[in-house]
Amino acid sequence: MALFGPSHAATLADNCLVRNEWICPEYVRSRQDEILSALGEHVWITVASMVVGTLVAFGLALVARRWRRLEGWILGSSTVLYTIPSLALFSLLYPLMLSFTGSGLTSTTVIVGLVLYSLTILVRGILTGLDSAPADVRDAAVGMGYGRGRLLWRVELPLALPTIFASLRVAAVSTVALTTVGLVVGHGGLGNLIFQGLRSNFKPEVLTASVLCVVLALVADVVLLGLQRMATPWRRRAA
Repeated sequence: MALFGPSHAATLADNCLVRNEWICPEYVRSRQDEILSALGEHVWITVASMVVGTLVAFGLALVARRWRRLEGWILGSSTVLYTIPSLALFSLLYPLMLSFTGSGLTSTTVIVGLVLYSLTILVRGILTGLDSAPADVRDAAVGMGYGRGRLLWRVELPLALPTIFASLRVAAVSTVALTTVGLVVGHGGLGNLIFQGLRSNFKPEVLTASVLCVVLALVADVVLLGLQRMATPWRRRAA
């Protein structure tokens, strides 16, 4: 037994998991399924929140433009929602979702909260972009026989795309970060791993999940920037 004792001790000493090091490839290899599952949930919640938030924000922006007396109320309400602390918001949504769906511990609870938070950024960005079309361009389009709907889709919206995409990029990065708070209801994606790691002082788990959050935010920003370049080819030609 003594013959194998030193070798066994050396193997344990060489294991970064045993030493609880911040950078530990062995953790990524041994917990690959758990990490991918958390990452997949994080991506799903982020994408779903952004899609729903964009649609809702676009509708609210159109309402604010159509009835200007509602603009202040819509912008003010979205700002008030953003001032609610995330932990408090998800805690408040839990009983509401429980009464409507029968279960508050679902990813839908997190998505609803993130959609509400995104409205502050997206409604203002979309409304600012649509209002930025020069008056002479609008007048020229109307003179050519453009109705309200055609003016919106063919003139105002294309001119507003740079501003809209700028707000989408800010909202996407914010949503990636706020998704982690979904751990309150057990659906925080990578936030679940961060919380587990902090609670057990498991350093490689905390660092790995945190780095993946940063990488995910960067990827979201780059993807939206690429979509913006594809949607506005005239800006590339002008450059």
